[in-house]
Parts: sequence; C-alpha cells; structure tokens
Amino acid sequence: MKRYMNTALLYALLAMAGGVFYREFTKFSGFAAKTALSVVHTHYFLLGMVLFLLLALLEKSLTFTGPKTGRVLVFYHVGLNLTAALLLVRGVAQVRGLALSAGANAAVSGIAGIGHILLGVSLALLLLQIRRSALAAQA
Repeated sequence: MKRYMNTALLYALLAMAGGVFYREFTKFSGFAAKTALSVVHTHYFLLGMVLFLLLALLEKSLTFTGPKTGRVLVFYHVGLNLTAALLLVRGVAQVRGLALSAGANAAVSGIAGIGHILLGVSLALLLLQIRRSALAAQA
C-alpha cells in the first residue's frame, strides 16, 4: 500500500509540473490556441495519481497485489510516461510552430498510440487481478 501511495504522490508532482509548464510555456510564447500540452496535466492526475490512490484503497480492502502485479504495473508506468512524453513533444512543437515532416508526425502519433495501448492492456489486466481478488474474498 505504501508503494501505491508514494507512486500517487510522484504522479501528483508530475501533474503539477506539467500544468505549470503548460501555463508558463504558452504564456511566455504568447500562444493562446489549443495544444497537446494541456492534457499532460490531466493524464498524470487521473491516470497516475487517482489510479494509484484507488489501488491503495483496494489493496487495503482486497489485498490483490501478487507476483504478476509488478509486471503489469511496469507496463502501466511505461505506457503512461510514454504517452505523456509524446504529448509534451507534440505540444512543444505546436507552441513553437514547428512543422513536423509527415514521417515525424506519424512517429509521434504512433509512439503515443503505443503508450495508450500499453495503458489500456495493463489497466485491463490489473482490473482482472482485482476482480479475481474480490471474487475470492466473497467465497
């Protein structure tokens, strides 16, 4: 449970840093349009901090963490941070007005997509582990 709480704190700090960077970078650059930087903050808060706070609560009541949980969470962390990093890359390019080549644009989108896939699959596997623990606790 302590690990989940520490992870939630880390993602809260990353979320706040992402929000401050978005606000200050766009303000400094005089950029007022929509940018991918605006969602780095919310991705880290919801998919990082909130998820791990919920996992801490669920661990306390269900004790679902097992040998496979660590591997699933590694993929989750990789997916979340890959997604956030590519949102950051895309957002900085948007604010700076950089014209990405077709290949670079596709690479950014593709890698961000891989991050989202890792997030989705690992979240589904994690929910299945929690479901198994909940059903075992009922029996």
